[in-house]
Amino acid sequence: MITLTAPEQVGLSSGRLERIEPVLQRYINDKKLAGMVALIARRGQPVYCKSLGYAHREAGLLMQPDTIFRIYSMSKPITSVAVMMLVEEGLLRLDSPLYEFAPCFKDCQVLVSQNGQNHLEPLKRDIHIHHLLTHTSGLGYNYDPLSYIDGLFRQRIPRHNAAAAAISFEDLMRAIASIPLVYQPGESWRYSIASDVLGYVVETVSGQAFGAFLQERIFEPLGMTDTAFTITPEKVRRFAANYGPAEDGSLKVIDDPFNSVYSLVPKAPSGSGGLISSAPDYFRFCQMLLNKGELHGQRLLSRKTVEYMTLNHLPGGLRIDEEGQGFGLGFSVLVEPVLSSTLGSAGTYRWGGAANTRFWVDPQEELIGLLMLQYMPNGVYPVDKTFQNLVYQAIID
Repeated sequence: MITLTAPEQVGLSSGRLERIEPVLQRYINDKKLAGMVALIARRGQPVYCKSLGYAHREAGLLMQPDTIFRIYSMSKPITSVAVMMLVEEGLLRLDSPLYEFAPCFKDCQVLVSQNGQNHLEPLKRDIHIHHLLTHTSGLGYNYDPLSYIDGLFRQRIPRHNAAAAAISFEDLMRAIASIPLVYQPGESWRYSIASDVLGYVVETVSGQAFGAFLQERIFEPLGMTDTAFTITPEKVRRFAANYGPAEDGSLKVIDDPFNSVYSLVPKAPSGSGGLISSAPDYFRFCQMLLNKGELHGQRLLSRKTVEYMTLNHLPGGLRIDEEGQGFGLGFSVLVEPVLSSTLGSAGTYRWGGAANTRFWVDPQEELIGLLMLQYMPNGVYPVDKTFQNLVYQAIID
């Protein structure tokens, strides 16, 4: 659990932090969201942890500090740390070609559109590990309904269902490699399924099952006891329901904890979006990064590695959005704060999940923010930006 420090001891105002709860509670009172957990830490000390609303409204289960959430794409930074651990051990290089570990990617082709016609062209350069970490590999995903490539992903790549749990890593890699790339590796940024491929690379290079590697090398050292790819029966009552919009605008359960795909043990755990976790667990992961690779005497990465991961790796003024965000090795990096429309600092790195879980780490202010909730689709309500502004306005030093 979380032990809180008085906010004033780390330069935050208790009175100003009190502004947060009523604003977040309004989303629950208006029945837009069922519940959430908000956590703030500064200079290594948690100062704020509020559990609001319901983890499972229909079952009458209140949100708790240790409620477990589907963190979806917040799995990606964890996968990236695993990859960089292998880089540190000399078992992998960022410029290693992907085909060395997954030969099926050797002869990928790129879909090119010219004059309204599509054709395939060969690779000009191999996909490297660095391309996967930075989402510059050219791989697609399944989220864009207008994209031909993403349509192929929806047809061929099962996600978050029983079929996804049953597919082997080898079959998954062959299915991904069978779909053309959206562009030549290294030429642009596009959010992708790359972290699933990186999970396979970790398994292949380490000689250890991907889930077991994460458990032994990251979760156990950091004390992340509720982070896994599967919810166990004894924890299911702490597992929040996932909600979406009903036809009448109310909330409906779209994944019930008591009958969830997360009760299955996947053969190919998704490094892109397969993990579940809690606010206290993910705080420990964030604090390890803020501490430059170490937490409570357990060093996962060197200072230089974390510094390198949290740089913007995109070339030539390329940004991932219109809010001044570049991209590091597993998360976005704020390059131009004035474009973000939200209070923050240059160098802040962050990411979120499809069910609206969010984290950010601000090295300049030694500040961590976590907002955990379960509602899809992503980005319907600006609760994360509102929360971030409320956190930064509480700084008084």
